[in-house]
Amino acid sequence: MLPWIKEYEPKTTKDIVGQDIAISKLKDYVKNYSTQRKKAALLYGETGNGKTISCHALANELGYEIIEVNASDFRNKDKINSIIGNAIKQLSLFASSKIILVDEIDGLSGSKDRGGISEITKLIAESTFPVILTANNPWDNKFSSLRNKTEMIEFPSLDHKDVFKVLKKICDKENIEYEENILKTFARRCGSDLRAAINDLQTFTNDKKLTKETLEELSDRNKTEKITSALLKIFKTTDANVARGALDNIDEDFDKVMLWVDENLPKEYIIPEDLARAYDKVSKADVFSRRIRRRQHWRFLIYINALLSAGVATAKDEKYKAFVKYGPTQRILKLWRANMKYQKRKAIAGKIAENTHGSLKDAVKDSLPFIQVMMKNDKELGGRIAEELELNTDEEEWMKKSI
Repeated sequence: MLPWIKEYEPKTTKDIVGQDIAISKLKDYVKNYSTQRKKAALLYGETGNGKTISCHALANELGYEIIEVNASDFRNKDKINSIIGNAIKQLSLFASSKIILVDEIDGLSGSKDRGGISEITKLIAESTFPVILTANNPWDNKFSSLRNKTEMIEFPSLDHKDVFKVLKKICDKENIEYEENILKTFARRCGSDLRAAINDLQTFTNDKKLTKETLEELSDRNKTEKITSALLKIFKTTDANVARGALDNIDEDFDKVMLWVDENLPKEYIIPEDLARAYDKVSKADVFSRRIRRRQHWRFLIYINALLSAGVATAKDEKYKAFVKYGPTQRILKLWRANMKYQKRKAIAGKIAENTHGSLKDAVKDSLPFIQVMMKNDKELGGRIAEELELNTDEEEWMKKSI
């Protein structure tokens, strides 16, 4: 089954909600590119509000070819020149014209990307095709020269009413039961990130219903969503600078974050060498975590952050494009279950020790396994033993099953 963000992605600009002014400016820019004074457009705004999909929808609408590259995929001006430069110089093979989309230029930073922004600026001036750049924060000082060379188009944050319209359409097509006021509240709680809202809707409506209980689950999962968003930034980039800030606003301690990374790494990193390097970073983060607990050296937190974010992100040779659904760690649940099982065994062993006038240790080691076998093989005898030891129903069932 396709993720709904793919299944219901807009095919034309008319399908995009809440960005009428931005779409109009973008369409005018692309259609009249030959007369434009600035040879590139810079689309900016929050994550998930339609920047990238608008370019694809417009290209589809105009019958243009679209060539998309992600800024985090290339590291220096030579790589930029080979990828974008060739795209700019070559005619379209499949359409009358083409759009060159350079997505997430926020990823261009640091010493490895030195000269990258200036190279993009230079290539823009030579382009005969529309070049579209996207960024979350175009006001960073590193983009000062690029801003002067581009037509800046803002994609404002989406209103919850726009998010509601899209979610309602999906609910109707997927035959999901809902009340409008509950769906509106759901949209409001999801915020302005439409992509995240659609993912949330798919996650919480497996039973084809949207209820008040769903809203409570969404509220409880706010922290979880922040963690999954952080994992997305870490796992889907090879750029240390993009990944480094992924954990800055996570309201969870690093031990829990580490468990999340540990749980989802094997799902994302399918190449053994990538996985081994990533786990090496996680293990080093765990070393620093133990040093903090032992020595109270809290300055080591900065190293844990760097290892779990930038360290894990750069452990792979290239990012994986497959969609992966991240989930919470199961280790805590397994530990809890094991602890509950141990506590139940200890309680039963205590009753055996009391009745046999022995020690708890001997009861756990010797008597309990022997009594379990008797209770399982002889129902009548098992009943008398349970009565003699004053086992409750739950303890009696446990004795018969836990062999």
